[in-house]
Amino acid sequence: MGNRLSKIVTRTGDDGSTGLADGSRVPKESARIEACGAVDELNSSIGVLLAQANLPEALSPQLLEIQHDLFDLGGELAIPGSVVIRAQQVEAIEAWVEQWNAGLPPLREFVLPGGGAAAAHCHMARSICRRAERRCWALSRAEALSPHALRYLNRLSDLLFIIARVLARRETGSEVMWRRERGT
Repeated sequence: MGNRLSKIVTRTGDDGSTGLADGSRVPKESARIEACGAVDELNSSIGVLLAQANLPEALSPQLLEIQHDLFDLGGELAIPGSVVIRAQQVEAIEAWVEQWNAGLPPLREFVLPGGGAAAAHCHMARSICRRAERRCWALSRAEALSPHALRYLNRLSDLLFIIARVLARRETGSEVMWRRERGT
């Protein structure tokens, strides 16, 4: 494979532009770079979640697979017109949603982020995922983007919500529920 990054400091971005994988340069605040950055931040937040102790045994390999998918999605975003995320990856997320949701009771109220360290990190990843999805939708309004990529992020936020519920119940025995009526 060789050395992909032999020089880290290039100074080429000092003018407010950055290079895409196809060699073109775009402003650092462009919709494409915003989408790339949000997906990168999401991948990092999944890494923080993976670093938590005592995750369910089946979860870590799934989260690692998601990290690989997100890296692929970042590559797709960095090469305009490319398609890397496929229907099979969306279907895998949907299967995991069903797997993790099977043991949860129906929700009767909104869940507040929290419920233990791992659950809180998962909620953070979920909210970052929603931002990444919004950034990708903004990009898709101006440039072609694979519908699989957009569906992937939508399903992933659902999965992260469900996993946060599982983790909260595992860590503290229950989720933190929003109370509509409370004394102030």
